[in-house]
Amino acid sequence: MCKTILQVKLTPNSTKNAVLGWEDGADGEKVLKCCVTAAPEKGKANNALISLLATHYGIPKRRLSLLHGEKSRIKIIEIQDIEGISNIAFKR
Repeated sequence: MCKTILQVKLTPNSTKNAVLGWEDGADGEKVLKCCVTAAPEKGKANNALISLLATHYGIPKRRLSLLHGEKSRIKIIEIQDIEGISNIAFKR
């Protein structure tokens, strides 16, 4: 099973749910910038992010998990079994 790790910068309470693109993070690594309309309370924004990424990349939500950053704007997301996904493209 192949896994991919994404570093995501999330903006909650936005006017739209969107994947905005890649930007350089503070550590020099690429960060995927996303925004969601959900509030950052009781995991709502995190759940909205998982749904957004699943829809954006056309993969089941069960393949995505939040590894780190539950209460931070910077999230570490793991995508499992990426080899079985033919239509995913990570553009940097």
